[in-house]
Amino acid sequence: MCTSNFPTSSRRLGVFPSGLGRITAEFVVLKLGARPETELLIREVKRPTPTGSPGNALISEAASERSQPNLRAPPFMKLFGTDGVRGRANEYPITPEVALRAGKAVAQVLRSSGHNRNRVVIGKDTRISGYMLETALTAGLVSMGMDVLLPGPLPTPAIAHLTKSMGAAAGIMLTASHNPYEDNGMKIFGPDGYKLNDALEGIIERHILGVEPEPRPMSSEKIGKAYRIDDARGRYIEFAKHTADNIRLHGLKIVVDCGHGAAYFIAPLIFKELGAEVIKHGCEPDGTNINHECGALYPQAAGALVRQHGADLGISFDGDADRVIFTDATGSPVSGDRILALAALSLQQQGKLRGDRMACTVMSNLGLHEAMRRAGIEVLTTAVGDRHVIEALRKNGGSFGGENSGHLIFADHATTGDGILSALQVLRVMKERESTLAELAACMREFPAELVNLKVAAKPALSGLTDLQRLITEANSTFGDAGRQLIRYSGTENLIRILVEHRDADTVGEWIGKFTEVVKRDIGVIQ
Repeated sequence: MCTSNFPTSSRRLGVFPSGLGRITAEFVVLKLGARPETELLIREVKRPTPTGSPGNALISEAASERSQPNLRAPPFMKLFGTDGVRGRANEYPITPEVALRAGKAVAQVLRSSGHNRNRVVIGKDTRISGYMLETALTAGLVSMGMDVLLPGPLPTPAIAHLTKSMGAAAGIMLTASHNPYEDNGMKIFGPDGYKLNDALEGIIERHILGVEPEPRPMSSEKIGKAYRIDDARGRYIEFAKHTADNIRLHGLKIVVDCGHGAAYFIAPLIFKELGAEVIKHGCEPDGTNINHECGALYPQAAGALVRQHGADLGISFDGDADRVIFTDATGSPVSGDRILALAALSLQQQGKLRGDRMACTVMSNLGLHEAMRRAGIEVLTTAVGDRHVIEALRKNGGSFGGENSGHLIFADHATTGDGILSALQVLRVMKERESTLAELAACMREFPAELVNLKVAAKPALSGLTDLQRLITEANSTFGDAGRQLIRYSGTENLIRILVEHRDADTVGEWIGKFTEVVKRDIGVIQ
């Protein structure tokens, strides 16, 4: 039997019960193969239907639709989150079937008529599922006439750099960042090396889900090719060193913890080539140990080695090395806000902080704002996510910003957060100032703060919780300029995050208790 090279789609109506009565839903049915069990249902449109309407007869068809568990999309699911697509590997949407469609979708949306522009760079971290997704993604792209460049395991910022420097139409990084090996995901970059905006992600998502018309299959002579690029590591290594003017790191002893992730080979090599003595940790990936009790989420691992070897500092990367956490010579972690502060002040003194402004997210400590205010530096505050920081810098002509989680954006050099590049910039400041990391980090005083994450079963609008809103108003009035509160839901988990900062530590504890009590009463917390 002959089947199409691209999944077909059709629409059907179904009715199902809900707390609001019966709901009619229009489904997009994606035929991912010839067999019925390969149908992927995406519920697209919902509207109330009076009980007893003719549509009710279709309940059994919609409810009993056959589908493999890893192919069925949960109702109203959005593929792209705050940083690409992410989830459990081999479960929807991180499956080879969806990766195949993603490759076709990227080809449809980002292909160009320009010379040599129909190429895509695909990178990955060290997760075992990367092989599966890389193969499927490549198949989707080449089937649509795109050539694929495969550099192997490399950091996310390296893929962004290669995409731009090699004139590719897009770059795709297969990674779940700091998540455990069971997860994986996808970050997409445009030809300029920047992450795609929401509008472009939305168009790609519609193609993946079959909402947009399916393309005609390419003729055989137009199918693309896949190439291994052997010089990719060297290209990025030289680029990274150049951003720090090939600073000499002789005399520095550094613990480098790569979290068994994407930087496991090139990060230690870069620091060694610049003259540092390097103690490696987390540099033996096996496909299942990425981020396991090492890397940016566990800076204490590098801290212990710093103390053991008498090193000057520790540098810990997450799984795709787009962020970095530092430990000082005592083995103590240095907060991301202190790194942001020392970097901004250094750039300002060099005349390289454009507009005397920097950007950070709402999660940054009030102490950072206070330190920047003293130095005459304007602070642009954004929503959580390094993409929001980058957008603020581009919109306002800024040259530096970041998140206290370890994303640092040196916009004159890079289009995204880059852990290795950021580490080199901090090391350069240390060498030029002849100062320890702890001495440089003393440029700001952090307000006492506490962050509590509570697991919730539902996420009702916070604006509709009267008691919580009343307490927020009271806190704002009481704190004045001496403190702040921030209460928000996690964008990726069923969590509510409660942050309180204040000059007085006792006040922090008091208000954390008050907010936690109200949240438990108004929303309900899962123990």
